[in-house]
Amino acid sequence: MDSYGFPDGNICNLLGSRYFHARHDINHSLQMHSSLIRRLSQENELEGHQGCVNTIAWNSTGSLLISGSDDTRMNIWSNNGRKLLHSIDTGHSANIFCTKFIPETSDELVVCGAGDAEVRLFNLSRLSGRGPDDNAIAPSAVYQCHTRRVKKLAVEVGNPNVVWSASEDGTLRQHDFREGASCPPAGSSPQECRNVLLDLRCGAKRSLADPPRQTLALKSCDISASRPHLLLVGGSDAFARLYDRRMLPPLTSCRKRIPPPPCVNYFCPMHLSERGRSGLHLTHVTFSPSGDEVLLSYSGEHVYLMNVNQAGGGAMRYASGDASKLMTFNPILNGLELQPPLSVVYKSSLRFKSNVTSVLEKCRKLVQIAEKCLEGGSNYYDGIEACNEVLDQHCHDIGLAIRHDCLCTRAGLLLKRKWKNDVHMAIRDCYNARRIDSSSFRALYYMSEALSQLGNYKEALEFAVAAQSVAPSNTEIAELVENLQKNLAAAETGKTNKANDGLLRSESRSGRALSLSDILYRSEANSDASQDGPTSEREDSDYDEELELDFETSISGDEGRDVEPNTLHGSLNLRIHRRGDSTRETSYANGSCGSPSSSQNDRMPYQPETVIDMKQRFVGHCNVGTDIKQASFLGQRGEYVASGSDDGRWFIWEKQTGRLIKMLLGDEAVVNCVQCHPFDCVVATSGIDNTIKIWTPTASVPSIVAGGSAGPETSNVLEAMESNQRRLSHNREVIL
Repeated sequence: MDSYGFPDGNICNLLGSRYFHARHDINHSLQMHSSLIRRLSQENELEGHQGCVNTIAWNSTGSLLISGSDDTRMNIWSNNGRKLLHSIDTGHSANIFCTKFIPETSDELVVCGAGDAEVRLFNLSRLSGRGPDDNAIAPSAVYQCHTRRVKKLAVEVGNPNVVWSASEDGTLRQHDFREGASCPPAGSSPQECRNVLLDLRCGAKRSLADPPRQTLALKSCDISASRPHLLLVGGSDAFARLYDRRMLPPLTSCRKRIPPPPCVNYFCPMHLSERGRSGLHLTHVTFSPSGDEVLLSYSGEHVYLMNVNQAGGGAMRYASGDASKLMTFNPILNGLELQPPLSVVYKSSLRFKSNVTSVLEKCRKLVQIAEKCLEGGSNYYDGIEACNEVLDQHCHDIGLAIRHDCLCTRAGLLLKRKWKNDVHMAIRDCYNARRIDSSSFRALYYMSEALSQLGNYKEALEFAVAAQSVAPSNTEIAELVENLQKNLAAAETGKTNKANDGLLRSESRSGRALSLSDILYRSEANSDASQDGPTSEREDSDYDEELELDFETSISGDEGRDVEPNTLHGSLNLRIHRRGDSTRETSYANGSCGSPSSSQNDRMPYQPETVIDMKQRFVGHCNVGTDIKQASFLGQRGEYVASGSDDGRWFIWEKQTGRLIKMLLGDEAVVNCVQCHPFDCVVATSGIDNTIKIWTPTASVPSIVAGGSAGPETSNVLEAMESNQRRLSHNREVIL
């Protein structure tokens, strides 16, 4: 994994170049250089909380760190001395989930949001004492207008007067300190707190084709540092949304439920857009330092990188139905773009470089390494890493032939490795390979194998037959065709039997009410279907009722801990409706969110939006246990990506290639928060432990683990990642 080199070059050469090139961004490059990241190890452990540390954030200069915890205290730490300066009893009655320094206030104003649905503002200049043990202070403002947990706060660079709060009640609110020091509790009369910037209580989508009709419980939000009018939110569905605050309607009160406003962009990996799984949701969204990219972290899924701007062909868009087009055989492919157009990639191909020949030779050797991994039936991960290096790092330097071979080889490796959604990545590679050569035997063969893994036997057979026509004497493809024909026949027989059984059960149920156990049985049966395996047809259901469950939990001992120990608290919302109830469906589609009194003439067919697709995926970690897990850019240039994990580790990847370059043990249970210092090579992490870990490049030996030191940290990296993948693929955990 460490044998491919790093694109940021030798740090000694970079240091020397400062004397000859007066480039202001050289220091930016030095902050998170690969040689420093690979030497990261734990330098310090900050003690001062009595509960899980759910949030950490640096001030603008990096001199202070703020944290919030289950103990409802907000701590201020000195970066210089690595010591606790203040510990504030916030008065919250539930876990603190988010904290921020307010910009341009000399770090005197701090704000926090918590599970009691409140946002509280404090002025540190009013502290009664100067030590951590004497810090009694009353809040300068208390905002009680949210009705559910406040999960994220956002501030605007240069704006000392406003903070934005995202809540699971489906609203994002704008709190202006100049307009008042308090806000009435939710439900008070009259409740006319006019601070709702985004009302997404009718904004969640089950899939791209479905209209928004459920509450989008917001989990995260961010404001672009380079373009502060851009606002990014993510919550209880698969789609992150980008809004331009200049185009949003005026602030409203929570009494008036309005249709979700149009957004500038939707973001979602294509293979997640049509799933319709109610459990799929975002835990964190963030802008890159430049504001040109966004990072999305999913519960039960991976971390994904997207481009913000479509200009210049940088962002790949897709529409409803495009995911199925990838799996449909066409002799000549349509114009669906899953990568920058080939004309863009190759118009500057073989650019003016003195080492073009050496780069091409390196790429050929990497492809040979990958092919040996595929043929040998082992080291699939290393083979995929080699292909990633070629396709992502040297895409401008290779020709079409090498690119085609590398795409096909990576597809085969992904199908062998079988990590979560590897099959969908293989389908993308096969599609892109067929854009180069539509009659490619390897692309057709691997596409057939991928569709077979998904249980799409009919489409798989079409690709297999096409591959057989290219290589009629190939015994391997002949065997695949025969197996697919058998599987397709068995699937058709099973479909017929299921329909007959459904008819009998329907007749037996006539004359009696449908029981809750009937519905729960069907819901459980559907949820147990493997995500990457054969899928059940909703049209074959025995009845048309649909079940939705919304269960919010709080468990002692984790980030959802409440007052009573060993007690599970929660609320269960059960909604059952018939698919044929078009009145309700259409009213949601028009944003009225359950107002069936609107006129039939006013209803318009729902037109699904176009969505920006992924450009990179980061795998190896596990995110299923908590819904506050972060994914962050590291450094001022954001060339590396980091995320916490449920196995107590945190991971660092190279942004461009998705290559894992560092894995560190950061918690006894779960790492939730990863925050990079604004200027120095320092990273702070926190999670279920009561402490905050500070990481600096102090290890004597560069390594993919913590300095190469002996002990559990040096255990097989691949084994740890495979264990995480098994947890992702068989996720049955309660999200806290």
